[in-house]
Amino acid sequence: MSIADKAKNKAEEMVGKAKQGIGEATDNERLYAEGEAQETAAQAKQAGEHVKDAGRDVRDALS
Repeated sequence: MSIADKAKNKAEEMVGKAKQGIGEATDNERLYAEGEAQETAAQAKQAGEHVKDAGRDVRDALS
């Protein structure tokens, strides 16, 4: 995973957390849910990138 991908995913995760906080503070359930979904999506992207990296490491070790 490139540094740019990591930064982009982390930024998206932080925006999601911010939306959750604002949604909770303003009692806006839609904004809270949107933030939760955005954070989860960013975490899923990060997990997918980690799997790709692990696959490359295994392939390289077997070469």
